[in-house]
Amino acid sequence: MTRRSPNLSSLPLNALRSFEAAARHLSFTKAGLELRVSQAAVSQQVRILEESLRVKLFRRLTRGLALTEEGEALLPAISDAFSQINQVLDRFENGRMREMLTIGVVGTFASGWLLPRMRSFSSSHPHVDTRIFANNNRVDLAGEGLDYAIRFGDGAWHGTNAERLVDVHFAPMCAPTIAKRLKTPVDLHKEVLLRSYRMGEWAQWFEVVKCRQPRMTGPTFDSSVSLAHAAAQGAGVALLPVILFSDDVSRKRLVCPYDSQVYLGSYWLTSLKSKRLSLAMQAFRDWILAECKKKKPRNP
Repeated sequence: MTRRSPNLSSLPLNALRSFEAAARHLSFTKAGLELRVSQAAVSQQVRILEESLRVKLFRRLTRGLALTEEGEALLPAISDAFSQINQVLDRFENGRMREMLTIGVVGTFASGWLLPRMRSFSSSHPHVDTRIFANNNRVDLAGEGLDYAIRFGDGAWHGTNAERLVDVHFAPMCAPTIAKRLKTPVDLHKEVLLRSYRMGEWAQWFEVVKCRQPRMTGPTFDSSVSLAHAAAQGAGVALLPVILFSDDVSRKRLVCPYDSQVYLGSYWLTSLKSKRLSLAMQAFRDWILAECKKKKPRNP
């Protein structure tokens, strides 16, 4: 006659809970206090589990308990299972399950646009727990487990849906002390021009103002946030997205010495084409598209 192995449906939940608590504490008494039952009740439930499995899970010692090899093998699986169940149960609140939304965002857009507005989204969607990860525009939606990525470019990323959020125009910005020296674009030939890792941006601006581009020798940065910080410290002149640094200009940390701007791309809300939109994703999409349609701040 073939001997059948026990399966989960045949094991009583209370017995599993009692074993897990007793194994963590190595004490029936402490497990009973945690579960708010008697020491005898825990011992009885563990005995039921041992009989169901036909193995001993504990060695009863004079002072406390010790796990057998079978008990040591069972404990991690039971602990992980209860932990996952508790994590899901914690998401239920006021008759609704809380949802997780994970977003990767270009650091410039995060600090200059998204984060100041996130309180609006959170207050109108309290059931959504949002996780935001800043990046420098290089993201892997699938590999990083992202629901959305907000990135800068032309919207052409293989395998993704891309919805335009904000068109971005760039202009030279610098510290007030440097701005005093800048009267015409030619004056930039005497300054350090800070560069983005995206090549050719300065060339496009100089083409707009019909001025020869000087030889580029300034340092290169991997984000506009770093560029803006360096420019504000007087390290040189940076070509920055105007709409995202208007606050720095209004506070006189940065100055726009010229009116001329150049369009270099847009910010896009992207997601995998293969990913089904959750309720949280749909809520965030609707919210951010509506926010982007609102009257935009005047360029400094």
